[in-house]
Amino acid sequence: MSSVIETVPQAVEWGPQGLRLHWVDGEVLIEAARLRAACRCAGCKAAALQGEIQRPPAGVNLAAAEPVGQYALNLRFSDGHERGIYPWALLRVLATD
Repeated sequence: MSSVIETVPQAVEWGPQGLRLHWVDGEVLIEAARLRAACRCAGCKAAALQGEIQRPPAGVNLAAAEPVGQYALNLRFSDGHERGIYPWALLRVLATD
């Protein structure tokens, strides 16, 4: 069972190419297109429930990353998509897939 310490990165850096997360056991870069494809906002979740495949636009970049309390980041992308909240646990999974 994971503890909170293991699921919260020590540091977060972001740029147009994606997120660099520094975990206790190493660091990883998650590319912007991967993050955009994994969005869990209401619109993306509804589309997924209807069987629609969400593909990020070609060349999508990360425009901003803002903390949501102590548990997540809200990410904004160059295509205007900005409502996805990415909990640390989801980012951890995306970093290892």
